[in-house]
Amino acid sequence: MHVGVLLSRVRVEEKLLFAELDQRGVSWSRIDDPELTLRLDQPLTEYDVVLERSINHTRALHALRVFNDWGIPTVNTFDVAEVCGNKLLTSTALVREGVPTPKTTIAFTPEAALRAIEEMGYPAILKPPIGSWGRLLSKINDRDAAEAILEHKEILGSFHHSTYYIQEYVGKPDRDIRAFVVGDETICAIYRYSKHWITNTARGGISDNCPVTPELDRICRAAARAVGGGAVAIDLIEAGESFTVIEVNYTMEFRNSIAPTGVNIPGRIVDFVLEVGEGRSVRETAALS
Repeated sequence: MHVGVLLSRVRVEEKLLFAELDQRGVSWSRIDDPELTLRLDQPLTEYDVVLERSINHTRALHALRVFNDWGIPTVNTFDVAEVCGNKLLTSTALVREGVPTPKTTIAFTPEAALRAIEEMGYPAILKPPIGSWGRLLSKINDRDAAEAILEHKEILGSFHHSTYYIQEYVGKPDRDIRAFVVGDETICAIYRYSKHWITNTARGGISDNCPVTPELDRICRAAARAVGGGAVAIDLIEAGESFTVIEVNYTMEFRNSIAPTGVNIPGRIVDFVLEVGEGRSVRETAALS
């Protein structure tokens, strides 16, 4: 088996994944997306499975579309990347499958967005449908803030600001939860602590181990299945005895979660990648017999 690793640059996570592949004696090679060209009528044949680790969402999405159409299995698939890379598509998938998630409204003009925010009630959260690391999120506390932020988004005028994604603010302790689902198993979870309402570790949040209770496992696996499965990270907020799912991430960062959980997250990802690749080999062998 030969594994391709699609990436934009080598971060700590990629180094850990490379080490896991080497430890297993797996043949692998880098696919650097800044240099990548894909001629659609000339499928690549050297990869049995591709592990997607691109930072750029558009590059990841388009490369995965081509690989999957060529019959090359990927972790994650184009369908999963498309849903998880767009908060609106994630929300519709969660609602469709009955997974607890905050009330969400979309609007397409500042005027409609302002009405939706006032109907939602203050504070409300305004997010770009596409984005990561907690960037461009706004907690809107009153009408003055709403009018100012909506005006800024209208003047900025980029694709990221053309749809207004409005979510209710869910009160929580000074922490949220990130859980990791690989295949159909919640392998571990962390609390992310911060005095700020945004708790991403990329923004300074502090991580600690979070026990995977039966209820947390149930909600996380349901969220993963709603977006198509694979190897994903689920962001949740505690809601009494249960949980509310905020987002699902398809190119998950995990460097700050290994030590507190004691789980070899890159090892579990590589195990899953090899399982997906072996599944293709079994199908091809069956087709030839």
